[in-house]
Amino acid sequence: MQITITARHFDLTDAIRDHVYANSERIEKFFDHIIDIHFVLSFENNRSNVELLVHAPKHTLKSEVTEKDMYLAIDEVIDKMVVQIKKMKSKWNGHHKKSLKENAQFVQANLIEKTNEKKVVNIKRIFAEGMTINDAIDHFEGTKKSYLIFKNLETDRINVLIKKDDEHYKLIEP
Repeated sequence: MQITITARHFDLTDAIRDHVYANSERIEKFFDHIIDIHFVLSFENNRSNVELLVHAPKHTLKSEVTEKDMYLAIDEVIDKMVVQIKKMKSKWNGHHKKSLKENAQFVQANLIEKTNEKKVVNIKRIFAEGMTINDAIDHFEGTKKSYLIFKNLETDRINVLIKKDDEHYKLIEP
């Protein structure tokens, strides 16, 4: 996560910079997928204005606060952003997980590797092309992989074709 600070109409002090970095960790605590955070700090008419932009996948969140004290404005803008992130996260967890499960074009494969005492699980997201079994065998003969995951157009389900030897294949249908 990258944090950028823009100061307008005043010189940015180290104390304000440290305050911004320390409090921006509160935002990251609630949501892991933040791409970057941008603070715009300005001082106009004896008022401190703080604008906060948070970029997350498919979302850009913005909050603004005007106060007399810059530190108070930073705290309030982060409080507002935490409320927005919690709201977005609840929507994201509810809707996006359902859409991934309902989307039959993608298959998630758990690959477990054993190294010394730990088990490492790698999740690989594979696009399952729609084809018939004969098309899958023809497509599979041109590759050197030992398996092919595809969406069977006849049954509209995910199938796995495994190469046993040069002439024999094994088809796994759920």
